[in-house]
Amino acid sequence: MFPRLILDRMALPHRDAELLQIMDAAFVDAAARSGPWLLCRTGCTQCCHGAFAINALDAMRLEKGMDDLRTNNPSLAGQIEHRTHAWLEQYGSDFPGDLATGTLGQSDEEVQLFESFADDAPCPALNPSTGLCDVYAWRPMTCRVFGPPVRMGEGDSLGHCELCFHGATETEVAACEMALPHELENSVVEELGDSRETLVAFALLRSSLPGKPSDSPR
Repeated sequence: MFPRLILDRMALPHRDAELLQIMDAAFVDAAARSGPWLLCRTGCTQCCHGAFAINALDAMRLEKGMDDLRTNNPSLAGQIEHRTHAWLEQYGSDFPGDLATGTLGQSDEEVQLFESFADDAPCPALNPSTGLCDVYAWRPMTCRVFGPPVRMGEGDSLGHCELCFHGATETEVAACEMALPHELENSVVEELGDSRETLVAFALLRSSLPGKPSDSPR
């Protein structure tokens, strides 16, 4: 039996819509300033390989997306679930955390193990036939910021997709920085009252599992 995600079912915070609007606008602005240096295109899937941590808000958004697909496009939802079950069958035994809950471990050993966990594995949301993300509208924040130069924290150096900005100087890269609303995202996550992290795979299967909690808020 596959694990139940760490979160109880509850409605997405209303400020998530504001957060997504800000993020999408920031990406469009950064992409316009980046011009041909930003090579992100449909079918470029390097950023769709390798496991990464998602927070409680990301997990809830993915769960909402899968609920919508099960209602409006059950065939696609079934394909995603099939890929996700296969993903967990292949990588679940090495998951550095609690497989029963989908919660990432926080010990030094678990953190170190996660650095190489499922490092080259395609995301189960990635459609191998189209090269598209099948849950694109509900994708996590990590996916929404990948490509342009970003700072993940105050004072951090700029990082960007390794395929992009070839030949650009540090000054030119800095001029294309994508501003991230860290404070707003952190505030919304704090509102949920859950600081634990999980993976995309667990979130995609969350509401399809037997014995899921009711839709009532906590």
